[in-house]
Amino acid sequence: MLSSCGGGGGGSDDYEAPVTENETASTGLVLVSDGTVTGDDKLTVSLNNNVDEFVGAFISGRTVTISSFYICDHEVTQAEYQAVMGNNPSSFSSSPASGETQAKRPVENVSWYDAIMYCNERSKNENLTPCYKVNGKDDTSQWGYTPHGGNGISGEITCNFSANGYRLPTEAEWEYAARGGASGCSAADPDDYAGTDASSSLGDYAWYYENSENKTHEVMKKLPNSLDLYDMSGNVWEWCWDWYDTIATGSVTNPTGGSSGSGRVFRGGSWRLDADYCSVAYRNDGNPSGCDNRLGFRVVRTAD
Repeated sequence: MLSSCGGGGGGSDDYEAPVTENETASTGLVLVSDGTVTGDDKLTVSLNNNVDEFVGAFISGRTVTISSFYICDHEVTQAEYQAVMGNNPSSFSSSPASGETQAKRPVENVSWYDAIMYCNERSKNENLTPCYKVNGKDDTSQWGYTPHGGNGISGEITCNFSANGYRLPTEAEWEYAARGGASGCSAADPDDYAGTDASSSLGDYAWYYENSENKTHEVMKKLPNSLDLYDMSGNVWEWCWDWYDTIATGSVTNPTGGSSGSGRVFRGGSWRLDADYCSVAYRNDGNPSGCDNRLGFRVVRTAD
């Protein structure tokens, strides 16, 4: 589990207009078209002996239908986070790599609670309907929560997936996007990583233990995957909405994980770990109040 730090799904009943083309250009949002993934053993990544952690969301015997959504092409940066939240909790707050911009490094050292608060605050700033409510309230000033202050959020946390504001991806949405959407998931030999199937070329797509020089890097410096999404393997882990739970077989539409648990899912690997953990099928989780200099997030918005 991650260490504790400041700062476990309906929100507003109002539904506003979906994301526009101009918005996607200005915010880096990429449309991920809807599709159905038929789970298959080919989507399991066999990289080491810990097989249970490399099966991903699309296991054999499971059929997952995912509605269209927009996902940001980069991890939330330190500048973006500070503009919304008023401070920058990142451990890597200075000394970027040569030629890189400090403000464009991903924010890290943020808890899951910090991430959902950011989503609501950013939604409010952009006149969008917030997705998250705590005890029925989407006004974060009524959550009794101090970001990065060592506490969590008490009460029922829900997400309105019909709202047009920012939110964290579900685990299934994250993996679907990382794999390249419907076409990537249905390929005869799906990629093991976001953008490549070979560990020998992972360094072209991801910052990880072998090339990171023990630090995070400016977002969008490596090659993107087939959907033009950057850093979905490596740089920092990314929080997802779901409680960590056993992936069940059967047919499901827009799964959102278990109703409770002890850890929230995060995905994608980081600058500090080796290639195996950058696999698009690797699952990990942490206490929602936990934070770490390997862990950040990216945002999504519902398309319709």
